[in-house]
Amino acid sequence: MRTVDLLIHARWVIPMEPGDTALEHHSVAVAGGDIVAVLPTRDVQGLYEASESAVLERHALIPGLVNAHTHTAMSLFRGLADDLPLMEWLTAHVWPAEVKWVSDEFVRDGARLAVAEMIRGGTTCFNDMYFFPDVVADVASEAGIRASVGMIMIDFPTAYARNAEEYLEKGLALHDRLRHDDLVHAAFAPHAPYTVSDEPLGKIRMLADELDVPVHMHVHETAHEIEESMARFGVRPLERLGRLELLSPRLMAVHMTQVLPAEIEALAEAGVHVVHCPESNLKLASGFCPVSRLLHAGVDLAIGTDGAASNNDLDMLGETRTAALLAKGVAGDPTALPAHAALHAATLGGARALAWDHRIGSLVPGKAADMAAIDLGALCSEPVYDPVSQIVYTAGRDQVTDVWIAGRRVLRSGALATLDAAEVLTRARTWRERLAD
Repeated sequence: MRTVDLLIHARWVIPMEPGDTALEHHSVAVAGGDIVAVLPTRDVQGLYEASESAVLERHALIPGLVNAHTHTAMSLFRGLADDLPLMEWLTAHVWPAEVKWVSDEFVRDGARLAVAEMIRGGTTCFNDMYFFPDVVADVASEAGIRASVGMIMIDFPTAYARNAEEYLEKGLALHDRLRHDDLVHAAFAPHAPYTVSDEPLGKIRMLADELDVPVHMHVHETAHEIEESMARFGVRPLERLGRLELLSPRLMAVHMTQVLPAEIEALAEAGVHVVHCPESNLKLASGFCPVSRLLHAGVDLAIGTDGAASNNDLDMLGETRTAALLAKGVAGDPTALPAHAALHAATLGGARALAWDHRIGSLVPGKAADMAAIDLGALCSEPVYDPVSQIVYTAGRDQVTDVWIAGRRVLRSGALATLDAAEVLTRARTWRERLAD
């Protein structure tokens, strides 16, 4: 008999590999933060004994959700300027507020609020893009959540850095610091083609190749972005990025609402990952990502919430449901993004985009024990014929009861285990008073 750290006995285990699979009455054994076995519960006795165990009689155990695009600190701007077009929202409200308020203190408190919300909803990994990424990295480590923090690049000076050289210098120092961190990594995060010029983009491409790290960027988010690129550069943003040799498996292209058929072929050929943020795109009326056509072309699809300032939540279960429903409406095809494919995008698809699929995104031996338990015994989710369909189409984040990251429980029976919820709320309300004044 082998002694392990943790045994979880669940009504269903959704491994994601192989796809379209729901294992009934299965258990997951964890040792040293990794999954060592997934096996029928009836076979556990005599094989494993555990220091800790959990019995989840009504639950589906899924890989932790991967929020592949967000701006955690912007949770403090939630509801600040709603119901506006993207560029008006940015230039008249968000950017001026950032100039006035963004600091390491703002980022720390906003990131804690966001991380608490994400853990509570079953997210175990997030991909962030914002200023003071070193502070976000500290918050992620403190909370025990997995994160890819963005080495931000933008052409104009901010409270974080004065110019491209300083953005790069600070980003590379952070990358160096995190090289051996098991939970937190760094990725290049040039904001968008319209806010980052060719020279820094060229440096980022060279360094991304040299360091073998992802590049995380807003691309083809709005029709206005396309028009501006044509006026300034004579080509669409994707063509410009292609000329700069940025179209590669390292690129996470976020939003992608304005895509031509030839561009879809180019994305597939280059191995670019697309991060779909349906609710933010809907709220800002930015357009529709052609999810069905991307998947048919073989493009890896991930899902992100975007920031709480434009969503207005960081609810990955809700985002996944919206993605599945919207894909059907846009394609005119009820099979465009089935439940299993939608959950794949929210887990293994995001892990692949972050180049972390060797560690997370599925529940298989050898991978990290990043897991979320969803109670499907609630009134709104019964009866259960297909647990994955119920997860995608009926479950709310309030049905997430327990979350483990690298085998460590960070949510226990709905209560945060690594963050002080009362303190997080107090700090958020303090910022509301400041911003409201």
